[in-house]
Amino acid sequence: MTVASNVKQCLATIKNIEAQLSSLALNSLEKEAQSAFHDAMLSIGNIKKDLQYRVLELERMEPQYKGS
Repeated sequence: MTVASNVKQCLATIKNIEAQLSSLALNSLEKEAQSAFHDAMLSIGNIKKDLQYRVLELERMEPQYKGS
């Protein structure tokens, strides 16, 4: 597996985690739990942005990875 494939797979996993944290935040009954899940979701969102930037950078540097 190439580096680009690994980064894209990691990005997909991060997106899934972000969605799960969002769901937990919305479905939690306790305010503290909602806040904790929401804060974690925001942190994961920052990581997701970094990975998205890295994917674009990899695709720019290595055009053969674009869209794969």
